[in-house]
Parts: sequence; C-alpha cells; structure tokens
Amino acid sequence: MTHRERQSSLEIVHDWRGQPIPQQETVRIDLALDARALVVNVVAPLHGDPAPAAPSGACEGLWNHEVVELFLLGDDERYLEIELGPWGHYLVLELAGRRRVVTSRTPIEFEVQRGQIGWTGRAVIPVAWIPEPIGLGNAYAIHGSGDARRYRALHPVPGEQPDFHRLEHFGPIGL
Repeated sequence: MTHRERQSSLEIVHDWRGQPIPQQETVRIDLALDARALVVNVVAPLHGDPAPAAPSGACEGLWNHEVVELFLLGDDERYLEIELGPWGHYLVLELAGRRRVVTSRTPIEFEVQRGQIGWTGRAVIPVAWIPEPIGLGNAYAIHGSGDARRYRALHPVPGEQPDFHRLEHFGPIGL
C-alpha cells in the first residue's frame, strides 16, 4: 500500500439487472484510502424502512434491512463486505471464497446523519482489514420488504434473483 491517498467515487444508478433507476434513488459512495484507513462516505435516499431491533452499532443480518453495501475484492477470492444502514447499524465481514465468512470485524467508527428524504454515513475501516490488491468490487443499495423489496447495483449481477456474492460480476472501483 502506498502512503499517498487514493480516492474514488461510485454511483449506483441501476438495479441489480442493469436497468436504470429513478434519479432520486441514486446512491453515491465516495472512497478515500490511505496508509491508515479506508473512509467510506455514503449519500443515499431514505426509504423509511424500519430500523433493526438492535441498538446502533454492529448488527448481524443487516442485509435484511435498508442498507448500502460495499464489497472489495483482493487476491484468491478474499473480499471484505461493508454494510452501512441509515439508523447507525453496520456489519463488516471478511470472506475467503464466495460466501465463506472468515470473521466479523468490529468495531468501526460510523456516523450517520438522517434527513427527511436522505441520509449520509461516514465509516472508517482500518487498512489492515482491506484485501490486497484492491481493483475490483461492487456496491449495492437495498430497501423495502416483500414484493416491494428493491435491489440496486453498481455493476449488474444478472440471474434469476439478486446474488451479490457473484465475484465474477465485480467490476473496477477505481482504487
């Protein structure tokens, strides 16, 4: 890892199949990586889904709620899954191979600001958790429940149903 900061900005503008979504549902994720940490800044619409029953902080099963997810892929199918929710919940998982969780990483620094129509979040992930070399990844935004559940993706993951652990559909993320 070099000591200079690397930055990238990602915009989720499609659903998981690659179809455009309404502009008001676009999600932006800004990344800044330096020798110390990866800072993840999220700007997303607030859909009003209920908060998880758990207090703010680390939350298993966060993917079942309104959430923005970032996946970072390194060598040998090692990847980090970062989930951030508008109510102050997060989940960070280190995986080795598709869906094979090695460990859950906690705690992280995570701050959230909510408004009536949107939310912002800022997470700080220690650089030691980041798989190397980062080149590919994906990002997702999920909200709603039942038939109204919506899945958005930076890079489409085609198929019969959304599966965000399909590493072969990860794309460049600019880091």
